[in-house]
Amino acid sequence: MRSEPAGGDPLLPSGGEPADATDPAFETVRPGQPTPGRIGRVGPGADEGLADPGDLGRRQRHELWMRRALEVAVTGPAGAGVADEAGGTTVDDVPVGAVVYGPDGAELATGRNERELTGDPTAHAEVLALRRAAERLGRWRLDGCTLVVTLEPCTMCAGALALARVSTVVFGAWEPKTGAVGSLWDVLRDRRLNHRPEVYSGVLENESAALLRAFFR
Repeated sequence: MRSEPAGGDPLLPSGGEPADATDPAFETVRPGQPTPGRIGRVGPGADEGLADPGDLGRRQRHELWMRRALEVAVTGPAGAGVADEAGGTTVDDVPVGAVVYGPDGAELATGRNERELTGDPTAHAEVLALRRAAERLGRWRLDGCTLVVTLEPCTMCAGALALARVSTVVFGAWEPKTGAVGSLWDVLRDRRLNHRPEVYSGVLENESAALLRAFFR
């Protein structure tokens, strides 16, 4: 469950949930701006009031899962390209990795960005991981599942996550150019949608960003 901050924070609506850009109180927030955080700061990294900083078990679990996603970003799922001597793939795809975990914490599926490998514009890591998880479970609804990805999802992937009914999304590095979970848009917390996953951002952010910087160097 989302942890809800205590006290009369003026940025919190009457329902007690963190405010988002669709709230009347934020009519002055320009469409496309990141969602204001609890402490009144707009932009990536604002305290959204979703994660409990004191919950070491959850934080450690998210970091463990993110390390697995980073591994997938570097090596790719089995059969995704030809491995080189350094353990990476020879395909020139941006290294983004995603892993779907079931309600019991078991790994269900992985995905690595394969747009160049497959010539498919929808072959983002998140979409591939969702497809494989749904195939394994035999259903499109991924209730109770967690998707962990090394980079903030784009609008396509954020939409897919909401439509798949994923319960929790954990991501590493922010993507200021295309991010749709707080950077350019905040799709997953738009109250007009009938499903909004719980979101944890910036998990192993430095490691995730370093991997991307090394690729684009």
